[in-house]
Amino acid sequence: MTFTVTPDALARAEAGESAAADGIGRELSGSDEFGAEGYRLEITASGVTLRASEPAGLFWGVQTLRQLAAGDGVLPGGTIEDRPRFAYRAAMLDLARHFFTVDEIKAHVDLLVQFKINHLHLHLTDDQGWRLEIPGWPRLTEIGGGPGTGCDGEGPGFLTLADYADVVAYAAARFVTVVPEVDMPGHVNAALVAYPELTADGQPVAPRTDAEVGYSSLVAGKEETYAFVETVLKTLADATPGPYLHIGGDECLSTSAEDYRAFLSRVLPLPGKYGKRAIGWHEIAAAGLPEGAVVQYWRPEQQDTGVDAAVAAGRAVIMSPADRVYLDMKYDADTRLGLDWAGLVPVRRAYDWDPARHLPGVTEEALLGVAAPLWSETLRSVADVQFLTFPRLPAIAEVGWSPQARRDWESFRERIALFGPRWEAAGVSYFRSPEIWAAD
Repeated sequence: MTFTVTPDALARAEAGESAAADGIGRELSGSDEFGAEGYRLEITASGVTLRASEPAGLFWGVQTLRQLAAGDGVLPGGTIEDRPRFAYRAAMLDLARHFFTVDEIKAHVDLLVQFKINHLHLHLTDDQGWRLEIPGWPRLTEIGGGPGTGCDGEGPGFLTLADYADVVAYAAARFVTVVPEVDMPGHVNAALVAYPELTADGQPVAPRTDAEVGYSSLVAGKEETYAFVETVLKTLADATPGPYLHIGGDECLSTSAEDYRAFLSRVLPLPGKYGKRAIGWHEIAAAGLPEGAVVQYWRPEQQDTGVDAAVAAGRAVIMSPADRVYLDMKYDADTRLGLDWAGLVPVRRAYDWDPARHLPGVTEEALLGVAAPLWSETLRSVADVQFLTFPRLPAIAEVGWSPQARRDWESFRERIALFGPRWEAAGVSYFRSPEIWAAD
C-alpha cells in the first residue's frame, strides 16, 4: 500500500494551504495530545491524514512527508506518531567571522527545517566584525561591518534592523526561533576599534582579522561599558520576538576572574529586565545565574563543576560539545575546510552520543536541548557552509528529535544516503562522506 505525492502538493501542505485535492489532509486536533510539535501521519492508498495539536506539528509532519517522498514521491502506507525529545534544537551560524546576506541566511533556514531544526542561533559580533545595526552607535557597523572585516578581511557586511526583522519573520513562518548572540565581555575587539572610549585607557586599538581568541575585553569597572551593553541588549530584545538573548561569555582570557564575575553580575539580569531569558556559553556558570538563565556547554571535556552547580540550582543546559556537534571541525584529516582543535568529527561521531549521558551531572530533565555551532573562520561562501553542515547537521538533528532508544546508526545511514541525489539536484554542496556513500 502506497500513495504518491507531487512536490507541488507538499509545498502547498507546508505553506498551510488546503491540500485536500492533493490527497493531503491537515487537521488540528483541538487537544494537546500531540504536544507543541508532535503529529500523527496516516498514509493509505487514497491519501494522507496529518493531525497535530499545534501548527508547528503540522509543519514538522510535512517535513517527514518530504523525507519519505525522497526521489520518486512514493509514500509507504502506515501510521507514524512522532514528537521531539528536546524542545530546543538549534543550528548556529557565525556572521561575525564571515558575513552572510539575508537571502543566504533564508536559504540556509530552508535547508535546516527539513530536519526539524527549530532555533537559529546567529553569532552577530566578535573580534573580527560587528554585524547588527545598533541605533546611536553607528560606527559599530560602519567600521565593524565595513570593508576588510571578517577573518583575513574576507567577510564584510552587516544587517540593518530591517534586515534582521526580515530574517526573524522568515524563520518564524517556518517555526524557527532566532536566537541572537552578542558576545561579551570578551570577543569584543570590533567594538573597541569602533569606539575606543570603551577601552581601559580610552586609546584606539588595532583591528584584528586573525582567528586568535581571548585577547579583548570590555572593562568591568567603567559605567560606559554598562550603558553600551544595555543599549545593545535592549535593541536585541525589542527586535527579537523569541524568548532568548545569548550574551556569549566564553574565552575571556584577558578578563580577571573578579572582573568577569562583576561584569556578569550586572549584565546577566538585563535580558530578564526586557522580558527575555539569558543564554551564555558554559563559562557563565562561574557567576551567580539569574532565574531562567541557560548554560550552553561547548568544551570537549566531559566534566565541568560549574555546570554541575548550575544544574543543581535548577538552571537548564544546552549541549554543544565541540567534539560531537561543532560543524566547523574537519570530517577527516584531509577535509579541505574547517579546524581540528576539538578533534575530527565524522558523521557517525556526530550521531553516536547521548546528550543525557555526556556530562555526569547533567540529566535528561536538565536539558533544554542540543545545538550545532558553525564557526566561520575558514568559511568564504555559502557552498562552504553547506559542505560543513551536510550531512552532519541531520545527524545532530536526529539526536535532538528522536529518543535515544529509537536511534540506530545503520538506519540513519540508509535514510540520509537518499538525500545525496536530492542535494545534488538542488545544488547543495554537501560532503560525500564515505561512511554513508560508498566510493564510486
